[in-house]
Amino acid sequence: MLGSINIHRIKNLLISIIAVILGITIFFGFQTQIHSSSLESQSKQAISMDEAMTNGKPTVLEFYSTWCASCKAMGPNLAKLKEEYAETINFTMLNVDNNKWLPDILHYQINGIPTFIFMSHTNEVVAKSIGEQPFEIMKANLEALIKDKKLPYSYMTGKTSNFSSTIQKSSDSPLNHSYKSLN
Repeated sequence: MLGSINIHRIKNLLISIIAVILGITIFFGFQTQIHSSSLESQSKQAISMDEAMTNGKPTVLEFYSTWCASCKAMGPNLAKLKEEYAETINFTMLNVDNNKWLPDILHYQINGIPTFIFMSHTNEVVAKSIGEQPFEIMKANLEALIKDKKLPYSYMTGKTSNFSSTIQKSSDSPLNHSYKSLN
């Protein structure tokens, strides 16, 4: 009888130890996954705009916000892509809630997030992508960016022709107030 009690105690002790080890492993596994794919973590690891514009590599500007559901949904996939392409592509994150990036938001005409601006190694904008993008589409775009090819899944923003408005401007026209020529 005494031997049977000791076997049950040892068995229960082993089960408890295994449960604790599994619990700790699962806890740290989730912490690592959450840490590496969170927008805050990715932002801290992102290359600064100054460095991206001067190091001669292609760049992806990612306009995002921490409250954006699509931005959060893309986080894990983007973390994988950023890790895979870190040596060949700059990844710069610009939080639209930070007024510091307002000039860039206006310059790149950001009107939805997430927005990705793809730039060549010479800092020329080659494409723009708005909204949640599947992993394979982002990967195909990054592969094309590295090879300096047309991105298969983004619309071009390229160069445009000069445009002159035919609207007549009178001195009391609202268009006359702080009007700047587009030419």
